[in-house]
Amino acid sequence: MKDIPIHKLADRANTGLVIKYAGEDGEMSQKFNALGAHRDDHYIFFLMEKGTCNMMVDFTEIVIDAHSLFYISPGQVHHSLGTTNPQGWFIAVETSLVPQEFRLVFENQLLLQQPYQLNIEKLAHCCSLIKLLHHHFANNTDSAFYVDILRSLLNSFIATVACGYVSMDKPGQKHTRPAQIAHDFKQLIGKHYKTEKSPSAYASMLNISESYLNEALKKVTGFSVSYWITHEVMLEARRLLYYSEATAKQVAHELGYDDHTYFSRLFKNNTGSTPLAFRSTYRK
Repeated sequence: MKDIPIHKLADRANTGLVIKYAGEDGEMSQKFNALGAHRDDHYIFFLMEKGTCNMMVDFTEIVIDAHSLFYISPGQVHHSLGTTNPQGWFIAVETSLVPQEFRLVFENQLLLQQPYQLNIEKLAHCCSLIKLLHHHFANNTDSAFYVDILRSLLNSFIATVACGYVSMDKPGQKHTRPAQIAHDFKQLIGKHYKTEKSPSAYASMLNISESYLNEALKKVTGFSVSYWITHEVMLEARRLLYYSEATAKQVAHELGYDDHTYFSRLFKNNTGSTPLAFRSTYRK
């Protein structure tokens, strides 16, 4: 079957980092608009100074306005819906260069992240950081401790982004045991949803009871373990049906269902349409 393309940062950079500025000439925005739907094996950060950028991220339309930050996590399917005079920064970062404490912030939300709006002071601070980072990245490649300085500057920028997203969290959810469980559960479900669909199995992986896992997830997200397992499976099913040429049977097998008729019923119960009807409706 034709898979959704995966863009690998290693094909473009040997430092695990790419930094580009989208200016008034529109070159960067033209390249971005030309990219089709794809996944990345790395993080992408956007700092929008002026204009707007519209994109589809996992079936949700995101509008990145002026004076805002946004990030895309590894594995999220996205593509451009168009831009309007965008000016700002684009940073691609290898996942291993994003410290665990920051990844916890970026991946703590089971639902899709939203842009973070900056005030004038915070915008100026972010722009200063990223300009320092870009200058060192582009001009000091032969200097002593080049990589050490580069990663220190990168950490400062990523920490600033993480700090902004922490401030968007609901009060009382930071650094709590249920929030940590929700984060760990998300990591596990991202790895095992194709082969493991039992709530008790995830509870066992986390060394807690199924009831406690349910309690923690409901406290943080409002939904149960079963809901999130099905949510992850159905999201990937919609990705494959929309962006690839896989048949419904192939999608079912890819997601761990030997009985594709059962998968079709499950898909209809969750989306309101059969796999083929979904594809014909959204790929007109």
